[in-house]
Amino acid sequence: MLTHTKETPGRAPAKRRLKEAIVPLAVGAVGVLLLAWAGASGFRQDLLVLLAVYALIALGMYIPFVLAGSLSMAYAAYAAIGGYSVAIISTETGLPVIVGWIIGPIVSAIVATILSLLTRRLSGFFLAAVTLLFSMAFEPWLIEAKEITGGSAGIGGIPSPEFFGWAPPRLLLVAGALALVVVIAWLIERIRTGSWGVTVRTMRDVPSAVEAMGVRVSTLTTVSLAVGAAIASFAGAIFVSFMLSITPETFTLSIVFMAIFIPLIGGQGSAWGAVLGALLVVQLTQNMPGFEGSGQLVLAIGVLIILLIAPAGIIGYAQKLWAALRGRQAKETNNV
Repeated sequence: MLTHTKETPGRAPAKRRLKEAIVPLAVGAVGVLLLAWAGASGFRQDLLVLLAVYALIALGMYIPFVLAGSLSMAYAAYAAIGGYSVAIISTETGLPVIVGWIIGPIVSAIVATILSLLTRRLSGFFLAAVTLLFSMAFEPWLIEAKEITGGSAGIGGIPSPEFFGWAPPRLLLVAGALALVVVIAWLIERIRTGSWGVTVRTMRDVPSAVEAMGVRVSTLTTVSLAVGAAIASFAGAIFVSFMLSITPETFTLSIVFMAIFIPLIGGQGSAWGAVLGALLVVQLTQNMPGFEGSGQLVLAIGVLIILLIAPAGIIGYAQKLWAALRGRQAKETNNV
């Protein structure tokens, strides 16, 4: 005879907290393994930097695109703003470099807000088309604004990051970049499961219901686009802090198109899917021995295979397998 015990009130929150902590701990463990794998290899460290850059741009797109359903194609411009902010502050002023890290997200959020207000009557393809044109026009503007951006040559000779006169080892800086990705992904996941995230997802599916609640859809969309732009600007700041140079061609539209597929690969049901997708994109495009120069083709084939096998992404497929295993285990237990 099976007996059922009533769960104590404190056990459910404890289980929920444990479940919420498992993913960040697992991601942290993977990060430690990646740092150990990179070691003193400059090439492998650069791969981890690219992982952080791709992940931050994808996380920046996650809130407005995946949650709110607003596809903006201006993220190459936002990443460039973050990169140029750090570059200009580092080379042209005597201010600490952290000022560039603060100015970049603020300027990107302001630009995204202005774009959102100008395109508030647009959605879907038309919103993507207008923001795509903005991103295409941003690169020529960087070339023309020679006094600020250095023109087509860009800005070089950027000093390595220092903290009170101390220059940390490069591997430690890489660890900091990965830690920033983990923190932002964790915050976005908390937002996604919170009341604001539920409201945003409801706006994506049933905007009239959100309007009936007294929340303006246009305001919510603007906020999501501004937050996403601020996150994407950190990608440019990280890139400049490691590569110590930036040009108008550093962030092109190709990285935006790639970022669209990153959550599809990892799984749209969680912000961690953007991190996992970025890891796979870097592996498929940059670290495939024997396929040099064919990274985009390898990525396209990899995306096709993943979406055929797991339409909900790798995380969604893993959750489905886990649920099936738990259901099978519960069935076997009931049959005992």
